[in-house]
Amino acid sequence: MSRFITLEDVKSDPRVATLIRRADEQMAAIGYTEHGFRHVGLVAENARRVLQELSLNSRLAELAAIAGYLHDIGNTISRQMHSKTGAVLAFQILSDMGMDPEEASAISAAIGNHDEQEGGVIVSPITAAVVLADKSDVHRSRVRNPNMAAFDIHDRINYAAQKANLIVSPSDHTITLDLSIDTSIGSVFEYFEIFMSRMLFSRKAAEFLGHRFRMVINGIPLL
Repeated sequence: MSRFITLEDVKSDPRVATLIRRADEQMAAIGYTEHGFRHVGLVAENARRVLQELSLNSRLAELAAIAGYLHDIGNTISRQMHSKTGAVLAFQILSDMGMDPEEASAISAAIGNHDEQEGGVIVSPITAAVVLADKSDVHRSRVRNPNMAAFDIHDRINYAAQKANLIVSPSDHTITLDLSIDTSIGSVFEYFEIFMSRMLFSRKAAEFLGHRFRMVINGIPLL
């Protein structure tokens, strides 16, 4: 018999905790920004909030939260194709926990399609919510390198980001990424230079949900 699995159930599973910790260790080893409990926790809550604020049903929002929490576990194996390996891992874990196969497969599909550089496609509201939540997490707290003089462009742009808010506005059918960037550390041009593919993917996600994607940086609308 299938169980009604929640995000709290997933968080309490020791396999999930181990995979998130190991994934972040692997990302640290190859010099990437933080991909651990802070990141996946934020993505989970924002993915849930996106669908809640669009008045979609609460179970769909819960599935989006679970997908957001599990979306990077494939990094345990390798950064390459991490969305695909993560999808397989998530389906197995959720099935073992007793989740209905329809729900487990929907989460797996969202995880498998959350990365635009690995051929991701927006296939569902769950996928769209995870993509928007994941791509909007740009913040200085993700930077591991303590030496600013040794920052690469990714470190510099993340460290320059002082605030990142994802704002859902059903009344005017927009989803806005509102950023505050310290331009003495990283420029707006550099942000677009390294994150343009993310923003285009976010636009597709917003459009799938029937909304227009907007970007505001330091109070100035840019998209």
